[in-house]
Amino acid sequence: MARPLIGVSTYLESGARWGVWELEAALLPAGYPRLVQRAGGLAAMLPPDAPEHAAATVARLDGLVIAGGPDVEPVRYGAERGPRTGPPARERDAWELALIDAALAAHVPLLGICRGMQLLNVALGGTLVQHIDGHAEAPGVFGHHPVKPVPGTLYAGAVPEETSVPTFHHQAVDRLGAGLLASAYAGDGTVEAVELPPSAGWVLGVQWHPEMGADLRVMRALVGAAGGG
Repeated sequence: MARPLIGVSTYLESGARWGVWELEAALLPAGYPRLVQRAGGLAAMLPPDAPEHAAATVARLDGLVIAGGPDVEPVRYGAERGPRTGPPARERDAWELALIDAALAAHVPLLGICRGMQLLNVALGGTLVQHIDGHAEAPGVFGHHPVKPVPGTLYAGAVPEETSVPTFHHQAVDRLGAGLLASAYAGDGTVEAVELPPSAGWVLGVQWHPEMGADLRVMRALVGAAGGG
């Protein structure tokens, strides 16, 4: 059986350095494609493109991952920028929102990771808390905390028990977007996973970073929904 093709969104960064070069580069932490591969899929990087190309891009994929990254620009959910919100990544916001819309319209299996979960919520009309404490260690250091699934949900079907997950985020879901259900929580009540009902297809967002851990179950569930058995 052919391995499903899983697209993973990336971002453009100026001043990336390797060897003798310092150039603009399309960046994606290696944990993402490795997680896709270990879960049985083929990984394809999707750098920002014109939003009008999103539907044609998604049509070539068996599944889609919206990766972690910078804060979503607050104007996207009708808020003023808070003092601890990072600078905007407008090109990436536009591209990834278009990818999410295209995947939802075509019922292509979709997984949002960290920022990807937040952007899924925003795409469906939800809002974000612009800063919370306790879910990030020092800059560049992933922490861990337990996440408890909500019984009967898509997420609980993949990971039925409370699990310690790698985490690094300072924003979180506030008001849920239309149709979204909270399917896991942290101990402090922070929403840690969201999903759409089965009638909308396979759609899941997780607030943590599975690409930084050894648990393949969330990605295996995506790959399975994308045709990987």
